[in-house]
Amino acid sequence: MPVSVLNDAQWSALHQAIAPLNGNQLTWVSGYLAGLAHGHQPQVAQAAGTAPAGRLTILYGSQTGNAKGVATEYKAFAEAAGLSVELLNMADFKSKRLKEETHLVIVVSTHGEGEAPDDAAELHEFLASKKAPKLSQLKYAVLGLGDSSYEFFCQTAKDFDERLAALGAVRLADRVDCDVDYDGHVATWREGLTELLKDELKSASQGQVVPMPGLSLASQQVSQFNKKNPFTAELLASQKITGRDSVKDIRHIEISLEGSGLHYQAGDALGVWFSNDPKLAEELLSSLNLNGDVPVQVGDELLALREALVDKFELTQSYPTFVKGYAELVKNASLLSLTEDKGALRDYLAKHQIVDIVKAYPGKIDEQQFASLLRPITPRLYSIASSQSEVEDEVHLTVGLVEYEKDGQIRQGGASGFLASRLEEGQTVKVFVEANDNFKLPADPNTPVIMVGPGTGIAPFRAFMQEREAQEAEGKNWLFFGNPNFTQDFLYQVEWQRWVKEGLLNKVSLAFSRDQAEKIYVQHRLLEQGKEVFAWLQQGAHLYVCGDANHMAKDVHDALLKIISAEGGLTAEQAETYLNDLRKAKRYQRDVY
Repeated sequence: MPVSVLNDAQWSALHQAIAPLNGNQLTWVSGYLAGLAHGHQPQVAQAAGTAPAGRLTILYGSQTGNAKGVATEYKAFAEAAGLSVELLNMADFKSKRLKEETHLVIVVSTHGEGEAPDDAAELHEFLASKKAPKLSQLKYAVLGLGDSSYEFFCQTAKDFDERLAALGAVRLADRVDCDVDYDGHVATWREGLTELLKDELKSASQGQVVPMPGLSLASQQVSQFNKKNPFTAELLASQKITGRDSVKDIRHIEISLEGSGLHYQAGDALGVWFSNDPKLAEELLSSLNLNGDVPVQVGDELLALREALVDKFELTQSYPTFVKGYAELVKNASLLSLTEDKGALRDYLAKHQIVDIVKAYPGKIDEQQFASLLRPITPRLYSIASSQSEVEDEVHLTVGLVEYEKDGQIRQGGASGFLASRLEEGQTVKVFVEANDNFKLPADPNTPVIMVGPGTGIAPFRAFMQEREAQEAEGKNWLFFGNPNFTQDFLYQVEWQRWVKEGLLNKVSLAFSRDQAEKIYVQHRLLEQGKEVFAWLQQGAHLYVCGDANHMAKDVHDALLKIISAEGGLTAEQAETYLNDLRKAKRYQRDVY
């Protein structure tokens, strides 16, 4: 379309109209305008209505952003192949629409003990209920993301696949269960699936967004940097914020985003790419009697094994595929027998890094064989501990150093050791922003907020408070925080005290577990304050939980059920419904790991 079609006044009006939009909104508007250009009537309320014939619907359920990223990339891939595609978060998809869908792709992760992501929970429950309709008109495909180190690997994807099939839907392709190194599997899956869909569907419309003179739609709102193209950022500060006698080493990290164009909201995460400790790489080479200078194939690259161990491979997190492959190569019967007991293997992996395994079960293996057993490094996601309204071109993290002794050797976590021990101020780290749509402050700044975040789980709530302060929010704020000792472990104590003094933080409930004979945790404080917690919920408060998924989050959930049951006069089943309704209304949000 020639740019002369629009006069100066029209360019100006269009520019003003799109200036406040974010990347997702711009993408939607571009499709909306393309539809108008081809004579299609706009369907603004499409998410609540029915899907047009010939359209592929992609639904994603994502806890950390990976499934959302895969789904978003697949939408672009499918559209480039000429398909008409609608992409939706499962939380925004009306379950009654299922009986109108003809072609559906589901991309979903699994967390915890086979649990669905928060944004997928409602649809997951609906498909298992008696309300789910027969879906004989539906053709579908499911892609699962997970971690084979966990017992319930890709369980949510398996659930969706089985339930859709049981309702009469027909598989377009077999389900694919992806491990943490999923890029290659996803590429193969999407190419094969798209070929099938091209035979099934015809694009409902074709459109193209034309660049405007003096204006780039993407560059104004969306940074070029992402997980696959991270920004090389400078470390500004790394400060220990626990006391000298603390049992924990927790760091406050400040990173510069200047020149990146990266933007984040309170509740988002920062992805951090890291390098392994060179000393750990040398210990592995020595233990296996391998030559670090020997080149090995790593994907499409040929690298010296030593370099690959430092920069390319996951060394600090162990996983079943490595143990099984290594045991078979070195023909170790006792290690092979361990792989046959999933529970015992899971417990073993939690306490042993790769180097510990090869030391405990020595054997002969060559350089390429070893490299082929190892997973690629995956970035770690940290809840952002700052608001850009306060820190502008910076991003802050609260990082707990994972460190322990094993057989006389100090072992550290990969990313936490890199950030806390090996990276010095002024050096660089590769980062990207991972949006978390499931952990956001209320749109109305007058809404009360309850924040439950022990340990490093306090990070996003520091961001929340900075943002509420910048908004001049009138809504009440209540923090539940816990750690071992008051004198050693009250993270950001001065800031929380200032917010109390200034009236921004209305209540603080602290649980320092080791300051008395009986262990006290945040769930105990919740129960003690149950009457007022329930009153806040009845007043419309949003409740947030951040931190450990295995114990704390479950204990807090159980405490909330007890509070709701006791204070609301509800049965256990009714209390579950109450809490589920809060979750569906995005008033009960969790960022757990």
